[in-house]
Amino acid sequence: MSTPANAASASRPPGGFRRLWRVLRQLFHEVVGAVFAVLAVGWLNAAFRAWTRDVSRWLVGVAVAIAGLLVFFAVTSFRYSRKL
Repeated sequence: MSTPANAASASRPPGGFRRLWRVLRQLFHEVVGAVFAVLAVGWLNAAFRAWTRDVSRWLVGVAVAIAGLLVFFAVTSFRYSRKL
């Protein structure tokens, strides 16, 4: 049987180091997601430049594929940071 004192202590949010660690993990995942997004924009820029300069199509395709992979990593990193 739970008493009001036990119920109040069980519903209390974590504090101290746990809270700091959660915030640091969330910040880390958001920063990593932002870095991946910036890198994806860079690869898309390289693909566009290659496209306009008549470079081989497979090189453009590789750049777009890498940019897509980086976008995927950015989105999953941001989603994981929201779950924390």
